[in-house]
Amino acid sequence: MRRLPDQNIIIIGAGLVGSAIAWGLARSGLRPMLLDGEDLSLRASRANFALIWVQGKGVGAPHYARWTMQSARLWPAFADELRDVTGLDVALKQTGAFTFCLDERELQMFAEDVDTVARELGNDAPEHVVLDHQGTAKMVPSIGRDVIGSIYSPMDGDVNSLRLFRALHTGMIKLGAAYEPHCEVSSITPQNGGFLLSGTWGEVFTERVILAAGNGNAELAKSVGLDAPVVRSKGQILVTEKCAPFFPYTAATLRQADEGGVMIGDSQETHTDRIATNQDISAVLANRAVRTFPHLADVNVIRSWAGFRVKTPDGLPVYEQSESHKGAYVVMCHSGVTLAANHALIVAQEIAADVKQLAGDAFSGRRFHVS
Repeated sequence: MRRLPDQNIIIIGAGLVGSAIAWGLARSGLRPMLLDGEDLSLRASRANFALIWVQGKGVGAPHYARWTMQSARLWPAFADELRDVTGLDVALKQTGAFTFCLDERELQMFAEDVDTVARELGNDAPEHVVLDHQGTAKMVPSIGRDVIGSIYSPMDGDVNSLRLFRALHTGMIKLGAAYEPHCEVSSITPQNGGFLLSGTWGEVFTERVILAAGNGNAELAKSVGLDAPVVRSKGQILVTEKCAPFFPYTAATLRQADEGGVMIGDSQETHTDRIATNQDISAVLANRAVRTFPHLADVNVIRSWAGFRVKTPDGLPVYEQSESHKGAYVVMCHSGVTLAANHALIVAQEIAADVKQLAGDAFSGRRFHVS
């Protein structure tokens, strides 16, 4: 059996969450090792919509709204640092975003969400405006008549998700991290002074371990006294051929990437474990996109894919160090792009400094133990 050299700190999972943590740890002078799965492992990092999204987040959870805003504000400096270290531009665009509504019920529902967040946060609330069709068309002239209104927030934006993934991996290795693919961890055995991680590939001992394996955290966490429950949430995305720039903002369901292709998404399935795309859902996504921007009827869809979100029962992240097994941490969330700046610049620094409670103990998995 293959035995890797003993490590000081290992991250299980090298998706957007794991690689952002690795970047931050290496930036702090540590030399983390990342254990990754296979090329075809189901990972949310390959299927995300690449939004930096604040609008409407944190309804009934003002601490999450503040956490999200903090990361959005850190993103420009984070993107600059990634470029300085790697030479890669992740195409950060924070010109604001729309939630386009095709009927009054939708507009009322989304307006209530942003208004609730505004009431709960008071002066700290992110800026937003509710627009009718005319107000929306003034900012985005190419919208269709079916768009009856929208919510606009200037703090939101997007990035090139594949370039972000590449920049994090390039940067973390350049800063001293080690990357081991084809090393999916199936068991964690606590031992004196650390943990033995093992899988079909072999084993490795580490003094500290960070669980960043997305949906795989649910089982692994039990071995170290942590709770990381997930609920099933499958989404799918359509991608069009490249076309001339027409939308300088972004939206919850549609965005034009920096290379010109249009990404269309925002579906959710909760009762399937099949990774294949659903053509009925694709048809709904395409129909809404054409109603929003009629000229897209003449643009070809060239790719589609699906993925499973990393989603806890209440939709909020989990950041926690185990009380029973010191040195074991879990870091998991749904918004891996939005929160990447926080993960790299805040959570990783707390782990490096051996802070007992991550993120001010605001997102502990203990909240799922309420009886």
